[in-house]
Amino acid sequence: MTDATGPAMRAVVGAGAWGTTLAVHLAKSGPVTLLARDARQADLLIEAGENSRYMPGRPLPEGVRITGDPETLAEASEIVVFAVPSSAMRDSARRVAPSLARGSISLSVAKGLEEASLRRMSEVLAEELPPGTPIAAMSGPNLALEIADGLPASSVVAAADEAVSGRVIEIVGSRAFRLYRNRDVIGVELCGALKNIVAIAAGAVDRLGFGDNGKAGLMTRGLAEITRLGIAAGANPLTFAGLAGIGDVIATCASPLSRNHRLGEELAKGRSWKEIEGTLPGVAEGAYTVNAALALAERHGVELPIAQEVHNALFEGKSVQRCLIDLLARESKDELADFDDWMAGLGLVRAAGGGPDH
Repeated sequence: MTDATGPAMRAVVGAGAWGTTLAVHLAKSGPVTLLARDARQADLLIEAGENSRYMPGRPLPEGVRITGDPETLAEASEIVVFAVPSSAMRDSARRVAPSLARGSISLSVAKGLEEASLRRMSEVLAEELPPGTPIAAMSGPNLALEIADGLPASSVVAAADEAVSGRVIEIVGSRAFRLYRNRDVIGVELCGALKNIVAIAAGAVDRLGFGDNGKAGLMTRGLAEITRLGIAAGANPLTFAGLAGIGDVIATCASPLSRNHRLGEELAKGRSWKEIEGTLPGVAEGAYTVNAALALAERHGVELPIAQEVHNALFEGKSVQRCLIDLLARESKDELADFDDWMAGLGLVRAAGGGPDH
């Protein structure tokens, strides 16, 4: 266990599976404050000595100081990690803003969009935290329970200032948790938010037995529509071929640990979203992001057919079978129909032969 003496210069806001995992991870190199939702949740965690709801059987080390008091974050002079659902990000930021230490980095690890404003999580933090607060976002294939069990993982840290992302990597990264930097904050955050929607569809495909070929096709076309929206929003197309993009799509669409994948499986059983919502082991962000994604796509004049069918299954009462049949019935198109937009995003042009101009 880590020595709990001395100030906790690092803090995590949010005591779900991901927040608890990151608190335990950070505690390996020094004490860390884990800010629970309220005093009651903090007391339950302290009494149990573990996060019984999300991470049973994994004791919390002494170096994790659990509290419901946001004023304790004043000690966190290095970094404050925001590991709350996207729907709670704004309220959480407002709650802790008065207590944040000046110059401390605020790191969002949430993967979603705010439905009312269509804001990304770093934008929400920028609006609610003190002016000048260094802000970064982290995303990638990081299933919490695997990282909690010490299995190797990689993610990408995005910030406009490379000094900020570099500092996050120094604080959070380790041999088993390998971090890379990227200046494309828009792309990294949109990857994290939008891949959850594809994972819901992938879970349904698995449950219905569409096979590996069908699932591979869904994942690939899902990545294509994620990329299409990302480019329209100003992201770098190459980000979607990296850890935050294809890496997280693979993990979230394939793993039984993914809550979004599980949601898709349950929908394919004929259950409604209202029946499923309260039974999931945590928040399936894709369900809370799909409407914002469709609204953002409409703003940019982009089509998201898979996201539209996920919305239909969740909120319009359309059967998953019908949704997938309608996707299969769509008119065939040129696979590289969006190629010019991708190349334009990289400052390149299409050659006469149809590929990049070498």
